[in-house]
Amino acid sequence: MNIMGICEHMLTTPDPEPQTTLGCEECLEMGSRWVHLRKCLECGHVGCCDSSPNRHATAHFHKDGHPVVRSFEPGEDWRWCFVDNVLG
Repeated sequence: MNIMGICEHMLTTPDPEPQTTLGCEECLEMGSRWVHLRKCLECGHVGCCDSSPNRHATAHFHKDGHPVVRSFEPGEDWRWCFVDNVLG
């Protein structure tokens, strides 16, 4: 497991506009809360992190197979690949 670096998914992933800027898409629909936000670099889905009660960013990966998210928190620009367990 490479925990810091770049994997092939990070090299080939686009960076679309976020589908929302208001928060986690599913949590907003449910009236739930989140801790931190992650944006899918394949489609722009905005979901909550694994520290959030509903873990919607990870659920989006399992449902749609989009491998890379980046932090959607102000001042953060790191990315995570679910497939390769790489933080970049």
